[in-house]
Amino acid sequence: MASKTLRDLGGADHVPAALASSTLVLVDYQNTYTRGVMELDGWKPALEAASDLLSRAREAGAAVIHVQHDDGEGSPYDIRTEIGEIHPGVAPVEGEPVVVKQAPDAFHGTDLGRLVDEAGNETVIVAGFMTHMCVAYTTASAALRGNKPTVPADACATRSIVDVSADELHRSALAAIADAYGVVVPSHTALT
Repeated sequence: MASKTLRDLGGADHVPAALASSTLVLVDYQNTYTRGVMELDGWKPALEAASDLLSRAREAGAAVIHVQHDDGEGSPYDIRTEIGEIHPGVAPVEGEPVVVKQAPDAFHGTDLGRLVDEAGNETVIVAGFMTHMCVAYTTASAALRGNKPTVPADACATRSIVDVSADELHRSALAAIADAYGVVVPSHTALT
């Protein structure tokens, strides 16, 4: 039998975010994760799920914010080059802000908090690359600042590290999020 989560013990609800009354935060869907040294396991189906989620969120009138990591010139996250650009499958359209960050937590040292507050939605949907890093840190930060995060598992991906497979790391990160910080749904299609 599974033990109760910290959120269960604290009386948190498990209702996933509704698209029309949420802010969708798309984290680091950059080309660097689709090939080369930083290529993620399962990036393609995750990106397809994110693209569908983004389309549905736009149709529902959700606020959308894109996040892009920049580690400077010559890095795999150089936003001045094609490798650091947001993948065309989830590229921003006019009016959708892009937040540039330098840390795993997209709220740290950026105006993401202000943009989320201006959108006026308590609930946020956080999806992106990599599950165990920027998705986990950004989701935790959202919860700690008073937002109610939901993470669609199928729209996120990560890579294998050391002795841990990408699948194990992905599931562990999602379990940690569900334990303490937010609602995790297996599929983006659960968000309506």
